[in-house]
Amino acid sequence: MRHADFPYASPDTQATGPAGMPLAVSIFADREHLRDQIRDDAMAAGMAVRECGPVAALHDGEARPIGEVVLVDCPLADAAVLAALSRLDIRAKHSAAHLIVSTSIEALDDVFACCDQSDAQILVDPSRADRIIALGRALTRFSNLRLRELSEEDRGTLLRLIEQVGEIAQRLDQFGVGHAAIFGEGKGLGLESPGSEFAGEKPKAGGRLASGAKPSLPDARTIRRIIRNRHVRTRFFDGALFADPAWDILLDLTAARIEAIRVSVTSLCIASGVPPTTALRWIGQMIEAGLLQRNEDDADRRRAFIALTDRAADMMARYFAEVGKSTAKLT
Repeated sequence: MRHADFPYASPDTQATGPAGMPLAVSIFADREHLRDQIRDDAMAAGMAVRECGPVAALHDGEARPIGEVVLVDCPLADAAVLAALSRLDIRAKHSAAHLIVSTSIEALDDVFACCDQSDAQILVDPSRADRIIALGRALTRFSNLRLRELSEEDRGTLLRLIEQVGEIAQRLDQFGVGHAAIFGEGKGLGLESPGSEFAGEKPKAGGRLASGAKPSLPDARTIRRIIRNRHVRTRFFDGALFADPAWDILLDLTAARIEAIRVSVTSLCIASGVPPTTALRWIGQMIEAGLLQRNEDDADRRRAFIALTDRAADMMARYFAEVGKSTAKLT
């Protein structure tokens, strides 16, 4: 069912950028029904649709102007699409446009490798709600935004979303994470993602982890056993009860570091135990927090891997050393 069209003649009903002009969106998708859906949602947000066409428009003919927000749907990514996506990623970086790319889990590694410049949002097999949230996160990166008059149906949807965000905020507050982890400062919605406080950059003075010789990481078999034990819980309880993607990501990358194994973003999304789109938000935030780093494949520039930073590896080593001390006292 298509949304009703709304008039957007008044600037008070439009999403506008710093210059007061309506934010323009470019949409590229091969599935016609999806193009229409994204266009309707963008227009409902008060954006002006600059272009709405197939993905081939990105690599056919001369380069064309792009909007402040660019949405690309490429569940299948051949060489031509990946080349066009790489160029678009660079253009988005230099033009300060916000890029949103939806893809499939099968194409994720290739797409992730292409989007290394513009801080793009990558969605994996997203629902309509996922795309709307991504669009909302993109809009919050621009100033002087105005919202159109909402219908009762839209208002109910927005209220439910706000309630969900509020519940997330309460959960984060219980762990000492501020609201910036959700709304960020100029970073848009960070739903189910950690904030900079998660980086653990400022341990308390005189803390036990800051003293003594620098510990080493434990045996990889120990960490793999911890990971297996965590997975056993899902045989008896709903896995959502124990969703802790940041810790699962850290454990998996710690074991991989010890074993000298490179980890692809697809593999890491699986290890996180949450949907890939959620995992990608965590990975992005943890890179910003200095816990993870992106490593390009020297042999194949189309591939990229994720690894612990040296600082994160040291933090994990200190954590396991501390846990080992506590365990020894109990035996």
